[in-house]
Amino acid sequence: MSQRESVGLGVFQKAPDAIDIPGARNSTWRSKYQQGLRLFLLSGCLALGLVWPAIGQSGPLDALSDSAKSLGLNLFQDELLPADQAFRVAGEVEDPRTLRLDWQIAEGYYLYRKQFKVEKLVGGVRLGDLKLPPGESKDDPEFGITEVYHRQVTGSLPLQRLESAATELKIQVRYQGCAERGVCYPPITKTLTFSLPAEPTSASSTAALSQPPLAEQDRIAQTLKDQSFWFTLISFLGFGVLLAFTPCCFPMLPILSGIIVGHGHRITTARAFGLSTSYVFASALTYTVFGILAGLFGANLQAAFQNPWVIAAFSALFAGLALSMFGLYELQMPSAWQSRLASWRGTHGGSFVNAAVMGVLSALIVGPCVAAPLAGALIYIGQTGDAVLGGAALFAMGLGMGLPLIAVGTSAGKLLPRAGLWMTTVKAVFGVLLLGVAIWLLDRILPPSVMLFLWALWLIFPAIYLGAASPLPENAPHNRKLGKALGVVMLTYGILLLIGVATGSRNVFRPLEPLTARIAPTASAETDSFRRITSPEELDTILRTAGGRWTLVDFYADWCVSCKELETVTFADAKVLQALTKMVSVRADVTANGQTEQNLLHRFDLIGPPALLFFDPEGRECKSARLIGYIPPKRFLSHLANLERYC
Repeated sequence: MSQRESVGLGVFQKAPDAIDIPGARNSTWRSKYQQGLRLFLLSGCLALGLVWPAIGQSGPLDALSDSAKSLGLNLFQDELLPADQAFRVAGEVEDPRTLRLDWQIAEGYYLYRKQFKVEKLVGGVRLGDLKLPPGESKDDPEFGITEVYHRQVTGSLPLQRLESAATELKIQVRYQGCAERGVCYPPITKTLTFSLPAEPTSASSTAALSQPPLAEQDRIAQTLKDQSFWFTLISFLGFGVLLAFTPCCFPMLPILSGIIVGHGHRITTARAFGLSTSYVFASALTYTVFGILAGLFGANLQAAFQNPWVIAAFSALFAGLALSMFGLYELQMPSAWQSRLASWRGTHGGSFVNAAVMGVLSALIVGPCVAAPLAGALIYIGQTGDAVLGGAALFAMGLGMGLPLIAVGTSAGKLLPRAGLWMTTVKAVFGVLLLGVAIWLLDRILPPSVMLFLWALWLIFPAIYLGAASPLPENAPHNRKLGKALGVVMLTYGILLLIGVATGSRNVFRPLEPLTARIAPTASAETDSFRRITSPEELDTILRTAGGRWTLVDFYADWCVSCKELETVTFADAKVLQALTKMVSVRADVTANGQTEQNLLHRFDLIGPPALLFFDPEGRECKSARLIGYIPPKRFLSHLANLERYC
């Protein structure tokens, strides 16, 4: 030790004790006086550089701090504890469906209630929401008025078991806390491993309400496994009736009605019922067969019939049926074919066969879009290989979709007028509707501008026929006046569509959109913010560059009716657009249905569009959050608000 250091130490150690204070006989005052003088001398020595950093095992700063504390001062703060000492976390298995997580918090520290987060890393379970007790209210400089925990907090984590056997579960817990002195730690992440015991055989298969819900199609697939045969059939029959009122099934109404009206005054109620039943049963049976094949082999065979040549041919068929309704000619099979059919099917056998053939073609080309019940049945078939129950469910659903058609077709046979001018007018009306179906089919393969032009012609020509451009006689009957009013409306909207064609509009429901774009931003322009992809590689690139945001992938095709409904209704909603600005929006276009597009569908075990998939900021798909089929804006917003519950 140097002479300078020794001197300094001598001053620090001996000077206070060497001075006796006259009259300071009270020991308390003497102690205070000595401590104060010691503090003063030590500060002076530090300022003059007379002492070195260590005195025995304690430095002069420590000695200064101790002296200050003895006087009620706190010149130097204690060092912060390491995060692992300030906040200790441990967990244990309470039962096969519940974990207990416990945090021990050091004195002078606290944890934020809202900063707890638990994620699964490994294990055949789904995690529920972490249940925590109420915290203490604190006005925190970081988060304002918030809830915090001191000393200790225990949380309960419910589990949804995907398998009953014993398994290992690895989770990642995240939490954040601060010291009372105002210093906060960064978020802390710990990995915990648990050995979950096998579930007892008496355990209920129903998940707790707090557990993350299954996606709708997965719940339907689970219903097929758990419920009785007849309950399943009744359920899918109900699904079918509900699907009958979706836009996918609307084109079947004029098709079937056109078949019945085409028979003219010869139709009876019984015959109309037979034709309707033939059409519906053939459609449901075809739908079932192709559904089973799709479930077993993972290929959407209906998509193969969306080839432009097939669509064009079927559209031409409807156009031909429509022209026959106008009386230009009469469609019938060659006489030789009619004789053969009559010989083995009876007098009217050919008519029923024709209706059945139209039912098959409608199921293949016009048929319903992919919806959650269909996806659920296909998931069940693919997982279990049980084509009997899966096929029966699909047939029940197809029959349910056809029940309203049978009702409409049978009533048409009862309500149709007998021979005369009325029948000619009715046939002309259904001819116009069949032309609309033909144009609607072409929407899958033609550019939007061409489609707007065709829809304009479809409105203008019947409007002229209804007398929209002709004056009414003074004593015109009421039906003529109503017809003219309808014709004027059709003519006006047809002209608006022609203006839309000239200005570059793409939307038949908003033909003047380009003209109003300068006044206010249009919703359809916002939907163009979807980045289009067609291959798995493009999707992987986007997921890697998502920048820590959630990603929405919309599987879309031009020939998918529900996809168009999602685009023009849900994704055009202002609130939905605002919510999507926080996410990366991707549109997987599978219109071409080539090998690349099929690979993209197969990667996620999808049969076809529409399907909405959600990926977390790490690029992992949250399967429980999948949406299949059309979903209205309000329900979609609710789904987005609860997105993290599904993962």
